[in-house]
Amino acid sequence: MTSLAILGVGKVGGETAFLSAVLGLADEIVVYDVYEPLLQAQVLDLQHTGIDVTISTDTAAMREADIFVFAAGTPRTPEIKTRADLLEANVPVVKRCSEFLRGFDGVVITITNPMDANNYGLWKMMGVDRQRCIGFGGQLDSARLATYLNEAGVSGPAWVIGEHGEHQVPLFSRTGVNVGVEEREAILSRMRGASMEVIRGKGGTVFGPAYHITMLIRAILEDRRELLPCSCVLDGEYGFSGCSLGVPARIGREGVIGIEEWDLDPWEEAKMAEAGAFVQDLCRRLDG
Repeated sequence: MTSLAILGVGKVGGETAFLSAVLGLADEIVVYDVYEPLLQAQVLDLQHTGIDVTISTDTAAMREADIFVFAAGTPRTPEIKTRADLLEANVPVVKRCSEFLRGFDGVVITITNPMDANNYGLWKMMGVDRQRCIGFGGQLDSARLATYLNEAGVSGPAWVIGEHGEHQVPLFSRTGVNVGVEEREAILSRMRGASMEVIRGKGGTVFGPAYHITMLIRAILEDRRELLPCSCVLDGEYGFSGCSLGVPARIGREGVIGIEEWDLDPWEEAKMAEAGAFVQDLCRRLDG
């Protein structure tokens, strides 16, 4: 029996549970949220679809799940300028989650922001193999980049690595098209503000994150071995250690099967260096 656990079933966590049920990715979906009325409402809403999937709120069963999605904590609002500003608020949640997951031997997907630092923190506190902690964000950033590239008349694959935040690194060199620095900076500026446009209008991003999280879950459960932009705990890749950072990762049943190290052009190298330094600084606060 395939089991999926989701801690935190607000907008993104709840939608992820729904999409996973619709796609038949798991036989059992275990959900939990500290806000009891929301938890019960989400359970009933899922059950009322009539989809043939077991919905449980048994927290003990979460430790036995194949995949655990960490979506709990304080979300970003219009008043919170960057994802990194959520670190202090969500560190206690990360600590409680790591204690809760003691003995877990599945794959963890971290969503809670600041995602890169929280993914590193969970890995550090849980003491598990780094391959089993995956941070979500790069898929969504890459989808946004694809939209902006299309508007600019640029075709080619859209990849974003680095931090899931202000220090994201769009890989224009992967498109095979010569994109000038001025245009790169303009697109990067739009990407940095992409989520806030949605947050101001409807209170939070939902459809984009939930869809790509579900695709990541599918890649793991079906052992697809797809190459996806994910935040991984690094041990020398791209010259960084002591942090989790977005990189091209091969994803399968065991989590991160491998990390590909691509050649970056000078502009991308500089942005990646900034991203690594910034995230390393955040992660140091979790080393104590």
